Amino acid sequence: MNETPKLHKALHSVHLWGMAVGLVISGDYFGWNFGWSNANFWEFGISIVWIAIFYVMFALCFTELAASIPQAGGPSAYAKRALGDTFGFFTGYLVLVEFLLAPPAIASALGGYIHFLFPIIPSLYAGVGMFLLLLLMNLTGIKQTARFELFVTFIAVIGLLLYLGLLVPHLSLDQIPNWKNETNISFSAVFTSIPFAIWFFLAVEGVALAAEEVKNPAKDIPKGYIAGIITLLCLAGMIYGFTASVTNTKDIANIEYPLSFVLNSLYGSDSIWPILFTFIGLFGLVASLFGIILGNSRLLYAMSKEGYLPKYLSQLTKGSLVPQNAVISGGVVGIFCMLFLNTAELITISALGACGMYLLCLVSYLMLRKREPNLDRPYRAPLYPILPFIAMGFGVFAFGSVFYAEPKLTAGVFIVGIVLGIGYRLNQFRNKSIN
Repeated sequence: MNETPKLHKALHSVHLWGMAVGLVISGDYFGWNFGWSNANFWEFGISIVWIAIFYVMFALCFTELAASIPQAGGPSAYAKRALGDTFGFFTGYLVLVEFLLAPPAIASALGGYIHFLFPIIPSLYAGVGMFLLLLLMNLTGIKQTARFELFVTFIAVIGLLLYLGLLVPHLSLDQIPNWKNETNISFSAVFTSIPFAIWFFLAVEGVALAAEEVKNPAKDIPKGYIAGIITLLCLAGMIYGFTASVTNTKDIANIEYPLSFVLNSLYGSDSIWPILFTFIGLFGLVASLFGIILGNSRLLYAMSKEGYLPKYLSQLTKGSLVPQNAVISGGVVGIFCMLFLNTAELITISALGACGMYLLCLVSYLMLRKREPNLDRPYRAPLYPILPFIAMGFGVFAFGSVFYAEPKLTAGVFIVGIVLGIGYRLNQFRNKSIN
């Protein structure tokens, strides 16, 4: 073990596109449908459009940060540089909340899809087994990891296109409620469905966590990240609209394998299409789970290097130069959460961490523009300063929706963060006194 080596620079824009889409694509296969448990088609649709607009605005600002400060800490590094050490710590903590709790949610759904194919295998065992397998694969090195992520992402996109193609013969506008008849749009329903709208895009910013392993960050990060956002916007819109036009939304509102359920309802259990799609769909879940494990391990590594977390998390293996302690530690936390929280709760808490981090990143963006006007910015977001201020307004609304949906879990996340922050500060004071 050695702390001196640096991460390999092996990634290009196509790998970053694969990571951006791969990190998120499981959100098209499951999770978003929970939004229909409390909202109708138009209410949930409003929240999705709202969040899509927010992500476009955030992506433009975030791309500037990632290209200007290509560090594995991503949001934590930006906040530390712009706002100071304490904000760097809490931003990193919020990203950890997002990236440590999203994997168990995805693994739960992965277990559900496997159970759909092989009913004899319990969902929990299948999910935990796949989680452990992908943890092991993340220990092989960044080149192999990126190639595998790109491969499974391509397969996952093909799977979604197959799903959309199979739905085309059954599309019917009669399934979608007439907007003119929807006179009682509930603001509360729109508000509570936002965390599940976020799931369509959650973790796309994880591209920045691999920034230290990109060969040409100034060019490759903007290309890969923006191309990924465009791909995800197109897929989210089609999956939402097509699915709603072939089925009763309430029938799939609480199912962990909604797309397979829809195809099974349309084509029957004896048809090859639901089975074939589900096999392909596994790649979508694997792509996101695999990519987010990569992201959270690099974040743990970066925060350890900055002194926010124990030093053993930044140790690299010889040869492959992988932060294996960070990979394993993130996996242990994920599996623990998977055993004690349900999928909807995991999604909501992940969205909470994401929304908090988005707001701090936008504040960091504004402060860096003001304090470091001469910082080398290979990419500049348009419409400064109007764009980041509007994005912050959208972000505050999204953060409030998560708090509204799960106030107790939100309070728990903040309490844990404050305790960890106090511990970090006490450790700093102790180290200063020793020196």
